[in-house]
Amino acid sequence: MEKRVKWCFKIKDGVKITNPSKIISDSYIGLAKSTLKGAGMMLDVKDLLWATVMIYYAEYYALYSFLARIGVKCENHLCSILLVAYLLGREKTKKIERDRYRRVDAQYYLRTVEEDRIMDMFNSAKIFVNEFDDIVSKIKDEKIDSYRRRLKTMRN
Repeated sequence: MEKRVKWCFKIKDGVKITNPSKIISDSYIGLAKSTLKGAGMMLDVKDLLWATVMIYYAEYYALYSFLARIGVKCENHLCSILLVAYLLGREKTKKIERDRYRRVDAQYYLRTVEEDRIMDMFNSAKIFVNEFDDIVSKIKDEKIDSYRRRLKTMRN
């Protein structure tokens, strides 16, 4: 994984270490929650394609709120997910990794999974968003510094 994280520092639109921002982080977690509500509305009208896309983006915004909080900017979704896996452990990103593929299938190939699987995806996305909200709201400056030191060793 370290090799891939190092690659993310080298690519265009890859990882940049910036200033930690609680304001930007809070904005992303708010966006995650409102996007999740939108996904629920899409499910209500049986728009499974857009529900799938919105569920993924709700998760991505929650994950990105963590990166913003510790002072990381990254416009590459794969790299954002890799960074969080590197810092918090692969277990924290398994769900979004799977849902990223479902989003690509829905958005670019117009393929979705069955409605009951999308409902499961939606329900577990609620947990995912809440977990990241909890991580971000409880993070201490010392831990932010620790994450930043770890990442700075990767950019060389």
